[in-house]
Amino acid sequence: MIRHHSIGSDMTPLTAAAIHRIDRDHLWHPYSSLTEPLPTYLVRRARGCSLELDDGRTLVDGMSSWWCAIHGYNHPALNAAATAHLADMAHVMFGGIVHEPAARLAAHLVALTPPGLDKVFLCDSGSVSVEVAIKMALQYWQSLGQPRKQRLLALRGGYHGDTFAAMSVCDPVTGMHHLFAGAMSRQLFAEPPAGGLDAPWDPAWFNDIARQIEVHADELAAVILEPIVQGAGGMRFYPPAFLRGVRELCDRHGLLLIADEIATGFGRTGRLFACEWADISPDILCLGKALTGGYLTLAATLCTDALATGICAGSAGVFMHGPTYMGNPLACAVANASIELLLTSPWQQRIAAIEAQLRAELEPCRALAGVADVRVLGAIGVVEMKQPVDVAKLQAELVARGVWLRPFGKLVYTMPPYVMDAEELRCITAALGEVLAGY
Repeated sequence: MIRHHSIGSDMTPLTAAAIHRIDRDHLWHPYSSLTEPLPTYLVRRARGCSLELDDGRTLVDGMSSWWCAIHGYNHPALNAAATAHLADMAHVMFGGIVHEPAARLAAHLVALTPPGLDKVFLCDSGSVSVEVAIKMALQYWQSLGQPRKQRLLALRGGYHGDTFAAMSVCDPVTGMHHLFAGAMSRQLFAEPPAGGLDAPWDPAWFNDIARQIEVHADELAAVILEPIVQGAGGMRFYPPAFLRGVRELCDRHGLLLIADEIATGFGRTGRLFACEWADISPDILCLGKALTGGYLTLAATLCTDALATGICAGSAGVFMHGPTYMGNPLACAVANASIELLLTSPWQQRIAAIEAQLRAELEPCRALAGVADVRVLGAIGVVEMKQPVDVAKLQAELVARGVWLRPFGKLVYTMPPYVMDAEELRCITAALGEVLAGY
């Protein structure tokens, strides 16, 4: 039987009870069970660095909405960009059509990213940008008459997204995708360095990846990694020397290097792009998350002219990918406004201040019985626990203290908007210290 009933056609605002009922009965949240769901909190509006709940409580958002709302919420410059462009066009297909927002965005990205990345493929989301990067690498070698080069080498502890090619290069254990192992391409994995960003370099940290590249170079299309910071796979930091060494190995053995800067791009580590810590350029670069300042979904995959030329010289003659919403003009317009807002702001000073405050105020957590490690880089603060946390319980305790964080596994972390002031950040660090003292 066809169902055509609706909740109403007059657009009367739903009550909180109705929203929670629909949520309970129909909505499936990320990494969530429908039979034993985690609690959800009803947000009515977001401004600055705060989320306002339906019951009137205000929470300081230490997550930047999964790391993308770098300017906070409801920013007048981004609102104006979206509103102004909406009057012209929300969307047009990108096949055979170009528009000013996409052209301006491409110019921005080519100018700002590491040298040599001159071609820009605009896509839908971070995971899709990784899919695009992997397809670029595979099609490049096929076009050059080397179809055997089909595998990827990734780092253990890495995370690259939830779509299938992206899942295949996530850590087989911490990457959250082990259930699909039998259906995914079999990739290779190397051990990351054991030390943090400033750890004294140990040449032994390079042994595993060097050996694997040496042995498998003839079947490898590319090495893919998250520069300097491994995100959702473990929130670990590693030394720039390792990244430089991987670039040198790829050059020596004729491999492509894919840098996944979806989480680290646009200033999160204190550099505009994390590749700058090692002064290297990848062959392919993935961007997303903060690209539009958290307003609309948009990602980009950049590559070198040599790679693009190689792909287009093959039998297909074109790159075989084309998302429906590729180059969405509304998203591109907001992305341009976000990039310009970032570049005209004192973002380096703001992130340096956030880093200093996080170091000072999270360090006491190291003495807590349940804490294994505390680490900070740029606008990233991580408290790693010895045991996995009860997410629902911990989150409720944080909400009771006016703070919004989303822990996972053993990791309780914050990646705040760059515009967060010291008092707001202190709310987060104080709440963390109080709550984690009980673990």
